[in-house]
Amino acid sequence: MTNAMAGMTRPFRDYKAEHFLWEVSEDGRVATLTLNRPDRKNPLTFESYAELRDLFRDLAYASDVRTVVLTGAGGNFSSGGDVFEIIEPLTAMAMPDLVAFTRMTGDLVKAMRRCPQQIIAAVDGICAGAGAILAMASDLRLATPEAKTAFLFTRVGLAGADMGACGMLPRIIGQGRAAELLYTGRFMTADEGERWGFFNALHPQADLQTKATALAQSIADGPWFAHGMTKTMLNQEWAMGIEELIESEAQAQAICMATQDFRRAFEAFAAKRKPTFEGN
Repeated sequence: MTNAMAGMTRPFRDYKAEHFLWEVSEDGRVATLTLNRPDRKNPLTFESYAELRDLFRDLAYASDVRTVVLTGAGGNFSSGGDVFEIIEPLTAMAMPDLVAFTRMTGDLVKAMRRCPQQIIAAVDGICAGAGAILAMASDLRLATPEAKTAFLFTRVGLAGADMGACGMLPRIIGQGRAAELLYTGRFMTADEGERWGFFNALHPQADLQTKATALAQSIADGPWFAHGMTKTMLNQEWAMGIEELIESEAQAQAICMATQDFRRAFEAFAAKRKPTFEGN
């Protein structure tokens, strides 16, 4: 890394979280972010929303972390916005403050989608409201058979149009299935989630964290510059026509072909050994 680049990036191994747990693997590549209010099923507050938004924004400048495992403590993922710390105050706010809040929560999803790291949600137990949105906004999702996921905004008199759900959920599970969940607010079972493509795989509770960490490590050990390009294109191509997206991918792949990782992979293949990727 050049001196100029060193000034633009920083390590996140020593990041000090205030409203959740943050741990980084020994090699610095895999971070585990744990929502940690298990006595109340890990609800979000104004402060934790804001810290999550800022963290995922800042991860674009990480010199170490390549993947993030997002999970919850105590056998649940997250019950969403705290009823008394978020929902009750919202009922007394004027429109400008309400818009500021909904934009802030939307900015969290934007930050998750824009950061180059792949985010793997490890979901157990309750995954509801904003918690379901955090899982939805992740790049990959693993769960236990006990996981129950609900976009339950309608239950509190709100639209299913929250933090991108009306645009993103249909792209993951299909329009009809998404419409049912967003209109009814019912819980999607883990089996439904796997069949519909919301969850990539189901694992026993005892194995969930290990499986999520192993998947995160395997991605982090891969060509992470190219993985970041894949994530960028997956997001950008939602709004593109076929000719536009093919041209965009031609340019993106050409950029990856100019990296040293591309040459390292060829040389490793020719030498019949496993490549070591360095992200440049």
